[in-house]
Amino acid sequence: MRLNQSGASEIELPSLPTHRAEDLTQGGTQALIVLNDQVYSLRITRAGKLILTK
Repeated sequence: MRLNQSGASEIELPSLPTHRAEDLTQGGTQALIVLNDQVYSLRITRAGKLILTK
């Protein structure tokens, strides 16, 4: 744990792959994600939230 500039503590997280939702949807609002032969739909709502459904 370390302190940031304002003095609040921060927890260091392991480095994880990071993907922008806009890149996954290629600028649109939906993308399909496949896991173990199952297809999931990722949708960006008008409110800017993400919904992942099977």
